Amino acid sequence: MGAGMAIWAVAVGLMMVLQAGPASAAEPFKVGVIQQRVIIEKTKAGKRALDSLKEYQASRQRIIAADDEELKKLEDALKSQESGLSEAAKREKQEQFRGKFENYQRRIQDFNREIQQKQQEVTGEFQKKIDEAVQAVAEKGGFTAVLDEGGVATIQVVLYAHASVNLTDQVVKEFDRRNK
Repeated sequence: MGAGMAIWAVAVGLMMVLQAGPASAAEPFKVGVIQQRVIIEKTKAGKRALDSLKEYQASRQRIIAADDEELKKLEDALKSQESGLSEAAKREKQEQFRGKFENYQRRIQDFNREIQQKQQEVTGEFQKKIDEAVQAVAEKGGFTAVLDEGGVATIQVVLYAHASVNLTDQVVKEFDRRNK
Protein backbone atom coordinates (compact mmCIF):
# COMPACT_ATOMS: atom_id res chain seq x y z
CA MET A 1 0.00 0.00 0.00
CA GLY A 2 1.41 3.41 -0.97
CA ALA A 3 1.78 6.31 1.42
CA GLY A 4 -1.24 8.10 -0.07
CA MET A 5 -3.42 5.01 0.35
CA ALA A 6 -2.28 4.50 3.94
CA ILE A 7 -3.06 8.11 4.86
CA TRP A 8 -6.42 7.82 3.13
CA ALA A 9 -7.20 4.59 5.04
CA VAL A 10 -6.32 6.23 8.37
CA ALA A 11 -8.43 9.29 7.52
CA VAL A 12 -11.43 7.13 6.56
CA GLY A 13 -11.05 5.08 9.75
CA LEU A 14 -10.90 8.22 11.88
CA MET A 15 -13.94 9.67 10.12
CA MET A 16 -15.88 6.46 10.84
CA VAL A 17 -14.94 6.69 14.53
CA LEU A 18 -15.95 10.34 14.63
CA GLN A 19 -19.25 9.66 12.86
CA ALA A 20 -20.09 6.82 15.20
CA GLY A 21 -19.54 9.24 18.04
CA PRO A 22 -19.55 8.42 21.70
CA ALA A 23 -22.16 6.09 23.14
CA SER A 24 -24.08 9.06 24.48
CA ALA A 25 -23.86 12.80 24.06
CA ALA A 26 -22.69 13.15 27.69
CA GLU A 27 -19.53 11.11 27.11
CA PRO A 28 -16.51 13.11 25.89
CA PHE A 29 -14.60 12.00 22.81
CA LYS A 30 -10.98 11.51 23.83
CA VAL A 31 -8.17 10.72 21.43
CA GLY A 32 -4.75 9.66 22.64
CA VAL A 33 -1.49 9.23 20.79
CA ILE A 34 1.44 6.85 21.17
CA GLN A 35 4.87 6.39 19.67
CA GLN A 36 5.26 2.67 19.02
CA ARG A 37 9.01 2.87 18.37
CA VAL A 38 9.52 4.55 21.76
CA ILE A 39 7.43 1.83 23.42
CA ILE A 40 9.68 -0.87 21.95
CA GLU A 41 12.82 1.04 22.94
CA LYS A 42 11.71 1.76 26.52
CA THR A 43 10.10 -1.52 27.57
CA LYS A 44 12.25 -4.17 29.21
CA ALA A 45 11.21 -6.86 26.74
CA GLY A 46 11.69 -4.42 23.87
CA LYS A 47 15.21 -3.56 24.98
CA ARG A 48 16.07 -7.25 25.20
CA ALA A 49 14.67 -7.89 21.73
CA LEU A 50 16.50 -4.90 20.23
CA ASP A 51 19.76 -6.00 21.88
CA SER A 52 19.25 -9.49 20.49
CA LEU A 53 18.58 -8.03 17.06
CA LYS A 54 21.71 -5.86 17.26
CA GLU A 55 23.83 -8.88 18.25
CA TYR A 56 22.31 -10.92 15.41
CA GLN A 57 23.19 -8.15 12.98
CA ALA A 58 26.69 -7.73 14.46
CA SER A 59 27.40 -11.47 14.15
CA ARG A 60 26.47 -11.32 10.47
CA GLN A 61 28.63 -8.23 10.04
CA ARG A 62 31.63 -10.03 11.58
CA ILE A 63 31.24 -12.86 9.05
CA ILE A 64 31.03 -10.36 6.18
CA ALA A 65 34.11 -8.53 7.50
CA ALA A 66 36.06 -11.81 7.60
CA ASP A 67 34.96 -12.63 4.05
CA ASP A 68 35.95 -9.12 2.97
CA GLU A 69 39.42 -9.54 4.50
CA GLU A 70 39.86 -12.92 2.80
CA LEU A 71 38.91 -11.38 -0.57
CA LYS A 72 41.39 -8.55 -0.10
CA LYS A 73 44.20 -11.02 0.69
CA LEU A 74 43.29 -13.14 -2.30
CA GLU A 75 43.24 -10.09 -4.56
CA ASP A 76 46.59 -8.88 -3.23
CA ALA A 77 48.11 -12.35 -3.74
CA LEU A 78 46.71 -12.45 -7.25
CA LYS A 79 48.24 -9.06 -8.10
CA SER A 80 51.64 -9.93 -6.62
CA GLN A 81 51.82 -13.29 -8.43
CA GLU A 82 50.28 -12.07 -11.68
CA SER A 83 53.51 -11.41 -13.54
CA GLY A 84 54.99 -14.83 -12.76
CA LEU A 85 51.91 -16.87 -13.71
CA SER A 86 51.10 -18.45 -17.01
CA GLU A 87 47.91 -17.32 -18.76
CA ALA A 88 46.14 -20.54 -17.73
CA ALA A 89 47.18 -20.16 -14.08
CA LYS A 90 46.22 -16.47 -14.15
CA ARG A 91 42.73 -17.32 -15.49
CA GLU A 92 42.33 -20.03 -12.87
CA LYS A 93 43.22 -17.62 -10.03
CA GLN A 94 40.90 -14.99 -11.48
CA GLU A 95 38.07 -17.54 -11.67
CA GLN A 96 38.70 -18.51 -8.04
CA PHE A 97 38.54 -14.87 -7.04
CA ARG A 98 35.38 -14.27 -9.10
CA GLY A 99 33.70 -17.32 -7.54
CA LYS A 100 34.58 -16.19 -4.02
CA PHE A 101 33.44 -12.66 -4.81
CA GLU A 102 30.07 -13.92 -6.12
CA ASN A 103 29.64 -16.04 -2.97
CA TYR A 104 30.50 -12.96 -0.90
CA GLN A 105 27.84 -10.88 -2.66
CA ARG A 106 25.28 -13.67 -2.34
CA ARG A 107 26.05 -13.97 1.39
CA ILE A 108 25.53 -10.22 1.87
CA GLN A 109 22.14 -10.45 0.14
CA ASP A 110 21.16 -13.49 2.21
CA PHE A 111 22.20 -11.80 5.45
CA ASN A 112 20.28 -8.64 4.55
CA ARG A 113 17.16 -10.75 3.91
CA GLU A 114 17.67 -12.62 7.20
CA ILE A 115 18.06 -9.38 9.13
CA GLN A 116 14.92 -7.90 7.56
CA GLN A 117 13.01 -11.08 8.35
CA LYS A 118 14.25 -11.01 11.96
CA GLN A 119 13.19 -7.35 12.27
CA GLN A 120 9.72 -8.22 10.96
CA GLU A 121 9.43 -11.11 13.42
CA VAL A 122 10.37 -8.86 16.35
CA THR A 123 7.94 -6.17 15.21
CA GLY A 124 5.16 -8.70 14.66
CA GLU A 125 5.59 -10.24 18.11
CA PHE A 126 5.49 -6.84 19.79
CA GLN A 127 2.55 -5.44 17.83
CA LYS A 128 -0.03 -7.67 19.49
CA LYS A 129 1.44 -7.00 22.94
CA ILE A 130 1.53 -3.25 22.28
CA ASP A 131 -2.08 -3.37 21.08
CA GLU A 132 -3.15 -5.10 24.29
CA ALA A 133 -1.31 -2.58 26.48
CA VAL A 134 -2.73 0.35 24.49
CA GLN A 135 -6.25 -1.03 24.84
CA ALA A 136 -5.86 -1.41 28.61
CA VAL A 137 -4.53 2.15 29.02
CA ALA A 138 -7.19 3.58 26.68
CA GLU A 139 -10.04 1.83 28.48
CA LYS A 140 -8.73 2.89 31.88
CA GLY A 141 -8.35 6.52 30.72
CA GLY A 142 -11.65 6.66 28.84
CA PHE A 143 -10.07 7.21 25.43
CA THR A 144 -12.27 6.62 22.40
CA ALA A 145 -9.35 6.26 19.98
CA VAL A 146 -5.56 5.99 20.14
CA LEU A 147 -3.39 6.84 17.13
CA ASP A 148 0.26 6.14 16.47
CA GLU A 149 2.09 9.41 15.83
CA GLY A 150 4.25 7.76 13.20
CA GLY A 151 7.64 9.16 12.41
CA VAL A 152 10.52 9.34 10.00
CA ALA A 153 10.51 5.62 9.16
CA THR A 154 6.71 5.41 8.93
CA ILE A 155 3.90 7.63 7.79
CA GLN A 156 3.35 10.54 10.15
CA VAL A 157 -0.34 10.36 10.95
CA VAL A 158 -0.58 12.87 13.78
CA LEU A 159 0.68 16.34 12.94
CA TYR A 160 -0.04 17.80 16.36
CA ALA A 161 -1.04 16.38 19.71
CA HIS A 162 -0.94 18.08 23.09
CA ALA A 163 1.43 16.34 25.51
CA SER A 164 -1.50 15.56 27.80
CA VAL A 165 -2.89 13.02 25.30
CA ASN A 166 0.43 11.25 24.73
CA LEU A 167 -0.04 7.83 26.31
CA THR A 168 3.37 6.41 25.41
CA ASP A 169 4.80 6.36 28.96
CA GLN A 170 1.61 4.85 30.36
CA VAL A 171 1.65 2.16 27.68
CA VAL A 172 5.33 1.41 28.46
CA LYS A 173 4.40 0.85 32.12
CA GLU A 174 1.40 -1.30 31.21
CA PHE A 175 3.46 -3.28 28.68
CA ASP A 176 6.17 -3.97 31.28
CA ARG A 177 3.54 -4.95 33.83
CA ARG A 178 2.04 -7.47 31.41
CA ASN A 179 5.31 -8.73 29.83
CA LYS A 180 8.06 -9.29 32.35
